[in-house]
Amino acid sequence: MDAHIGWAVTLGLRQRGVTVLMAIEDGSNTLADPDLLDRAGALGHVLFTQDVDFLIEGARRQRAGEFFSGVIYAKQQVVSERCCIDDLELLAKAYDPPDMMNRVEYLPL
Repeated sequence: MDAHIGWAVTLGLRQRGVTVLMAIEDGSNTLADPDLLDRAGALGHVLFTQDVDFLIEGARRQRAGEFFSGVIYAKQQVVSERCCIDDLELLAKAYDPPDMMNRVEYLPL
């Protein structure tokens, strides 16, 4: 989870058995966006964010053919926490992390 994602989404996913790591829990919340995306990849995680800068970074990496572990994006104040929980649970249970490599997904599904 990017640093700006609320605890409610994290806790909701954990209650549903989804493995979640918040950047703040990992100590990576102060990393620059490209470095945070690299950190997620090093851990084998997909990054969930509401920061449009990750869309730009994901598109840049796709064009350059550079590896990234995947980004899931939801626009702030448009997608509810409940929708994020439901859709992220579905993605987590339908895909393994390698299925999301080099992809950008948008919520709501």
